[in-house]
Amino acid sequence: MSSALGLYTVLSVFIPEDTAMKIALILPGTFLLFWLWAALTAKAAEDDVPPSLPKSGLFTAWPFFTTQFDFLAKGFTLTGQSIYQFQLLYCKVVVLSGEPARRDFFAARSLDLHEGFRLLSGAQMPMQPGVTSEITVQRVHQMFKRLTALQNSDRLSRLVPHILDDTARIMQSWGTSGTINLFEDIHHLVFQTSVRCLASTELADDPAMVLRLKSLYDTIDSHATPASVLLPWLPSWGAIRRLWATKEIYDILLLDNADQKIVSVGFITGFLAAGARSTGTTASWLITFLSGDRHWRQQAAAEVRQLLFHTAAVAAACDSPPAPLSDLGTLLASIPLETWEGSTPVLDAPIRETLRLAEPHNAMRKNTGPALKLCGKTVPTGAFVLYPFSDAHLSAELYPDPWRFDPARPESKMPCAYVAWGTGKYICMGQRLAKVELKLITAMFVLGFDFCAVDRTGRALEALPRPDWNDTLTCKPPKDSCFLKFQRVPT
Repeated sequence: MSSALGLYTVLSVFIPEDTAMKIALILPGTFLLFWLWAALTAKAAEDDVPPSLPKSGLFTAWPFFTTQFDFLAKGFTLTGQSIYQFQLLYCKVVVLSGEPARRDFFAARSLDLHEGFRLLSGAQMPMQPGVTSEITVQRVHQMFKRLTALQNSDRLSRLVPHILDDTARIMQSWGTSGTINLFEDIHHLVFQTSVRCLASTELADDPAMVLRLKSLYDTIDSHATPASVLLPWLPSWGAIRRLWATKEIYDILLLDNADQKIVSVGFITGFLAAGARSTGTTASWLITFLSGDRHWRQQAAAEVRQLLFHTAAVAAACDSPPAPLSDLGTLLASIPLETWEGSTPVLDAPIRETLRLAEPHNAMRKNTGPALKLCGKTVPTGAFVLYPFSDAHLSAELYPDPWRFDPARPESKMPCAYVAWGTGKYICMGQRLAKVELKLITAMFVLGFDFCAVDRTGRALEALPRPDWNDTLTCKPPKDSCFLKFQRVPT
């Protein structure tokens, strides 16, 4: 009231008293109403955005890249919500959980995979000026078109014998018995078969060059640190090693494709990095899981033997000493591609289960506009949106006892409950090739060897290790915790 009287006294000096009185009474009320409206609007706007993690900057950036699985899970615990956001230096990242969010995420047209991938691309694939660093959306589409052509039935059928030859040659180098480090030797094997499928015959037929190429990719992976992603311009020793390794990869592939354009070199560079790593990880864990599950190991072997049953040489080999693995590869190469793809439900089951358990990926997109609603909250244009595969694949609701390897478990009927090969408008373009590689390698293992998981002293493991989902590249178990003891057996 005193403020209204003071205002009236001032106004009455300049305007008539009646007008001054009206203004003095109305103006404070108008300001009060405006303040209430602003406060309510701000509260509504606050309720419309995802809750934020309490820390930002390096406090979130570092654990996001080093312990990503734990970091994302902790975010849901701290906020108590199925959606939250955090600041990754200059980027806003929104993280989702739950069936409605999963369904909307994979269906949203404004969420772009290629733009989202760029946020993490420094840790995922080598960058070479003029090649991978300048791959536009148009070039990405050209690469996917090339990958589709590479996987047509005629070419895949021709590749099968070569994949088996490479597999037999590398397995033969292990000897008839011994111990191998699955997460190194299987990765080497898959890298060789991936070079066979993606690059030229001349390169694939040069084991020394393939080994050199793999060591360069390993250098890039080993020096992929949070600093290399967040501060790529920082001239650290690791950044220099990554840059030099990338240049050598580029030189090898450019020499191998001297008459090809940027798309060819970028295609091989990128898909070797992503495909060989991902398929190598799956193959390593697939054999690890089978090593601890005699039932499924025997079932897989029986299925492949059934496919070979019409081959007289199989029956003759059963009572003979172990034949060279090259002979086994020749036998398996006689199985038509359509049989491998459509008549192997036993092999399909452990591959599917392995991908559920040992694929520590996160689907990341960028909202290219307009703003959209997810989990009842507004995600602005320009924000990155992340959906962790663990939300579905390690959900006890969708998969009871989720960490247990159980290829016989029924498939969940919930929407988007299995996203290992992608879903919605983004499906893994290389899955056909990856599945064939996995089946051929597994067939060679279950028919050619008796094997089990052991520790570094050679004693059988009482329990298999669990995939490390914080290791987003390979989810390897702790170093020197798991090896594979093997013995060649008759086919």
